[in-house]
Order: sequence, then C-alpha cells, then structure tokens
Amino acid sequence: MNEQSRIFDFLQYQLDHFPKEDMLAGKEDGHWKLFSTSEVKKLVDQLSVGLLNLGIGGHDMTIENQDKIALVSKNRPEWLILDLACQQIGAALCPIYPTTNINELEFIFNDATVKLAFISGEDILSKVSSIRGKVATLKNVYSFDQLTGVDYWKEILVSPEDVVSSALDQIKQSILAEHCATIIYTSGTTGIPKGVMLSHRNIVSNVLNSKYTFPFEDSITSKALSFLPLNHIFERMVSYIYIDSGISIYYAESLDTIAENLKEVQPSLFCTVPRLLEKVYEKIMSKGAELKGIKRKLFDWAVALGNDYDNRKDMGVWYNMQLALANKVIFNKWREGLGNKIDFIITGGAACQVRLIRIFTAAKIPIYEGYGPTENSPVISVNCQRKEGTKFGTVGPVIQGQEVKLEADGEICVKGPSVMMGYYKRPDLTAETIIDGWLHTGDIGVFEEDKFLKITDRKKELFKTSGGKYVAPQPIENKMKESPFIEQMMIVGSEQKFVGALIVPSIPNLKEWMRQQNISFTTNEEIIHHPRVLELYRKLIDSFNEFFNHVEQVKRFELLPNEWTIDSGELTPTLKLKRKVIMEKYKDAIERIYR
Repeated sequence: MNEQSRIFDFLQYQLDHFPKEDMLAGKEDGHWKLFSTSEVKKLVDQLSVGLLNLGIGGHDMTIENQDKIALVSKNRPEWLILDLACQQIGAALCPIYPTTNINELEFIFNDATVKLAFISGEDILSKVSSIRGKVATLKNVYSFDQLTGVDYWKEILVSPEDVVSSALDQIKQSILAEHCATIIYTSGTTGIPKGVMLSHRNIVSNVLNSKYTFPFEDSITSKALSFLPLNHIFERMVSYIYIDSGISIYYAESLDTIAENLKEVQPSLFCTVPRLLEKVYEKIMSKGAELKGIKRKLFDWAVALGNDYDNRKDMGVWYNMQLALANKVIFNKWREGLGNKIDFIITGGAACQVRLIRIFTAAKIPIYEGYGPTENSPVISVNCQRKEGTKFGTVGPVIQGQEVKLEADGEICVKGPSVMMGYYKRPDLTAETIIDGWLHTGDIGVFEEDKFLKITDRKKELFKTSGGKYVAPQPIENKMKESPFIEQMMIVGSEQKFVGALIVPSIPNLKEWMRQQNISFTTNEEIIHHPRVLELYRKLIDSFNEFFNHVEQVKRFELLPNEWTIDSGELTPTLKLKRKVIMEKYKDAIERIYR
C-alpha cells in the first residue's frame, strides 16, 4: 500500500522520510530565502485553518459545492504552499497564467465562480482589480507581496498554536483520492478556455507512475530549478515528484534570469519547453561564431561530432576518444553555463528538434523528451533513463499505468488512472473527448519499433491544399528552424494551391551576415525587404525543401520584422504558436504569398 493517495500526502511523506532545510527556495531582495520541510508544513497548516475560518472548504466535496480559489502568480514558494493548503481542506485551486488577457480572466473567474483570488506583483493586481466588480462570487483578493490597496496573504494565517491538529486531521481524512483537487483552464491554441477537472487520484497516479518509469531516484542532495509556469500541469506534477523524491525546488526569478539562476543554484535538473532550449543553443552557437583561428576550428569540430552522436549504437573507439576529448575542451563550457551539475533536462509541451537532443546528450547534458496533455495529468510517455529507454525523435515509451491505442487516422488515445474527471460544467465536451474511458488527445502519432511513441502532428493543425492533399505543418517548421537564420516560422496553405510560410528571421544572425557581405541597413523593415536577404532565404528554403515531398515544399514566403511573443499575443504561455491569431494578424502577408 502506498502512503500517498492524495497530493498533500507527499508533503507528509517528505517530512517523515527526508526533511530538508531547503525544500523550497525563492529570491527575496536579491537573496535566496529557504523554506525547510517543517516550515512549509507549518505554513500549509496555518493557511488551511485560516481559510477554514473564512468559511472556505470542500463542503460536501461535490465539485459544484467545493469552493474555488484562483491563483494568478509567477512561480514562488507561496504558490505550492497555497496549493497544498487548498487540497487539505477540499477547496479546488484554479491556477491561471499571469499573462492571461483581461477578457479571458473575467471569463474564468465567473465560469469557476471564484471565491478568493491570490496574486503576486503590481501588474497582476491591476488586472485582477479591473475585473473585480464583474465577478459576483469574488469575496476578496490577497497578495503574496506587500502591496498597497490589497490584503497581504499572511493576514489569513492563524498562529501555530491555533492550528487544532485534530480538527484539521479530521477534514484531511474526509478527502478522498477521487475528489477534485484542481481545475486547470486550458486556453490551448484555439477557442474558449475549458476547465480540466483533475482529481487527487489522477495526479498522484501520474506522479508515481512517471517517477517509477523514468525513474526518479530519491536524492536529498539534488536541486531542481523551476521556471516553467506552475499553472501548467507539467511543471506542477513534476514538483510533486520532486517533493516525493526529496529534491529541493528553487524558483527562478523570471525567464530572463534563468542563466544567472542556473549558475547560482547549480541544479541537478530542470524541466523546459523546446523554445527555451533553442534559445540556449542559439546563444552557444553565436558565441562559437565569434571565435577565431584554432579555437573556432575546435568548436566546429566538437559540434560536428555532437551532430553525429547516436545513443543507440556504438560509434567505435576512434569516435568515442574524440568525443571524450571534445567533452573535456569544448562541451565542458556548455555544462558550466548550465551550472555544471546538470544530470539531465526534461522537455515537453511541443516537439523538440532532434539535433538539439542529440548534441546536448553528446555533451553530457542528456535531454529526455516526454508527452501528454493536461487532460491526462499530463504524462502519457517519456524517454527514460533505463537501458534502451530512449530513442531520439520520439516521445519515448508509454509510462506504467497507461494504455495507449492509435485510431485508424493515427489519433493517440489513452486510458488509465490519470485521465481527467472531465471538463468543468461541459458534459457535452467531456463526452466528445472521453469515449468508453478512452481520452482522445487530438494528436496524431505512430509507434516506432512497437515501443516508442512518435507524434507526427496535431489533428487540428493538419490542413488540405486546394489539390486535396494533406499537409502537417509541424515537421516542416521544425526542420527549417534548424537554420541559424530562422527564429520562428509558421506554415500556411489551407485550401490554397501550394504551401507558403511566414518567417521571423533571426535578426542578430542576419545582421552579422549582412555586415560580412558589406550590405548596409537601418531598420528591421529595411532588412527584410532587401533583395539579397530575400535571395538568401530563397536558397535556404530550397535547400530544406529537398527533405519534403512535392506537396509539402514551401513555394513562397514572407519575412516578418518582429519576433512573436506571449505579450504580443502570438504565443501561448508555453510558447506554442497561436495559429489562428497569427493568421489573422498577418493576413496581408498571407495574401501577398497567394497573390
């Protein structure tokens, strides 16, 4: 019998088996503030009782009657403290991306009938304040930071001696594995946000099955750096693995400080999305491009070796000797940049370019790619550390406890204890998505060697040309983004005669190329219209077109002057393309392609 059946049991498990001085750590005024396991336990209990005193709780533990608490905050220790406190008393936490726009925020607050909201920072406070009058159920807002015009969260905490353990224990015992622990609204890349209801069993089973399959070893000396948004189920579920395995969690201050935080914390692992790995790689390559003479030759030699690396075959004595040398003289700098103690990195959320996984793994920074939707709490499969457990270019073997089948059209369907309870207030959508216990993911895949799952595309993203041929955009985009001159791209061509592309150039690399060619320029606008730049990209695209069949080849393209970001609305919070938004925003450019 496992000691953990509800998520908050993981906290007690750590306290009983490996209490730590730095269970959680966050930066305050430039210094790391550590929270020990016993301190976290105490704060969680004080907050639980404080919330109960405000009348918050699970009531009869039906999803309609559980109180909903909204949490709109960047990652920090208080995030998990609130999360665990809500779980202990049966309230359903609704975490929301800090970047969510005001209309969506208002929709979620009202849809979930939110009673209390917890926030961090002035910018989020002003967003939440602007909708406060439009949410009838919202009783109060609390801030994790001391800000004017809002209550400070610590005002809710009761003093430790007022935590009557027996009363709290009684409530905790009444919370069962099948009760709802959280409602996660997924905006995804389309449509109105849907609230995914996940029970304790959904998440706990995914934590234990992932931990066993991968496997995560218990390690009280290991540290993880956390920067992917915690309101995304991937980072949150992994946080529970960290707690259950005795791994300390340090929160990066922001996406911009990751490089510094890696050096300070020297983590053993972290989770990321491919876009951030691409950025790290681009930075390394542009530094390499500045080298001269023998140093440049060595760098290029090491990169070429890394590009040939194959984890599944013995590359021979000569290759292995060279790679060992490259690891000593070149790749050691890469590891230093990541804090010098990285055992591995896990990536998910979108397809990762195989060449990145290959070269980083060659450089003794193994990257393991996994896959799963929010609706499955989330992991379905992951490349793992076991012997023969990894195949580059796939999302790994299916984890313990999940059954996977592929429909006739290749759609991936999963059955098991992690499949969600359903969409909140949307039985119609739930019935479309879960059929006979099988969750239909909307992703299309194949099995390689009957073992490794490979995602080939999103069902929704496949499109037909006017000639009736289907095109999957993702593989084309991922291949072409291997060019140092292509920062981002989106394939278009639905109901058109041919495939086109919107391309965001890598402006720094392009400027450097123009300098070398003695081409003068002033603005990004001028750069992207320069005839020689257009010629460069034409040749680039033609060289990549050879990898694709005739229908998939990019015939015409438009260069765009500005990078797509979360703030400008083209990317989701997990850095996936919002295709509909981009189509709408750049419809003039698309019209020029098909003129």
